[in-house]
Amino acid sequence: MSKPEEFLSRTLDPRSLRGLAHPLRIQLLRALRHHGPATASQLADRLGESSGATSYHLRQLAAHGFVEDDPSQGKGRERWWKAAQQGTSFDAALYRNPDPEVQGAVEIFLHEIATIHTQELSTWLGTRRDWDDVWAGASDMSDFTLRLPPEKLRELNERVHELIDSYRDEADAEAPDAHRVRMHLHAFPQRER
Repeated sequence: MSKPEEFLSRTLDPRSLRGLAHPLRIQLLRALRHHGPATASQLADRLGESSGATSYHLRQLAAHGFVEDDPSQGKGRERWWKAAQQGTSFDAALYRNPDPEVQGAVEIFLHEIATIHTQELSTWLGTRRDWDDVWAGASDMSDFTLRLPPEKLRELNERVHELIDSYRDEADAEAPDAHRVRMHLHAFPQRER
C-alpha cells in the first residue's frame, strides 16, 4: 500500500476569499483538484466555457495562490495548471467581517459550494444503478437532528473531521476496487416552530 501524499489545505482569509468567490473560479479549482492538471482549453471544454474566460480566471486564481503552473506537463507553449492545495477551509471570522465586499464574497462562495454538493448528490442518485451493489450498500445519505449548544457542535465537527482525516492517512488508493469518494458534511442550527 502506498502512502498518499500530504493533504494540503488552505484557510480562506478576506483577500483570498474575494479572489476565489466567482462561480467559474470555484469550478476551475474544483476541476483541477478532482481531475488533475489541465490546460485552459481543456478546462474550457470540460466546463462549457471559452478558453479566454478560463485563461483569465486561472490567472486570477494563480494571483491568489490557488493554482500554479505545472511544468511537468505538456510541451512548448502549452500552459498546464494544477491546484496548489487539495482543500479549502472557511474561517468563521469571515462571517463577522464588516466589509460589504467580503460579505458578498461569503454569500457567493457558500452558495456555490451548496450548489456543487447538490449537483454531486443528484449525480450519485441518478447513476447509482451503474455501480456494483456493494457501492450502493456502502454509500450513505443520512441526516440527524440533535439538540446541542454551539461549543458541542464545534466539538462534534472537529471529531468528525479528525475521523475523516484518519481515513485519508490510511487510504488504500491502490486497491483494485478503490474509487474517489465524496463526503459532504452539513451541520447547522434550525429554528423550532
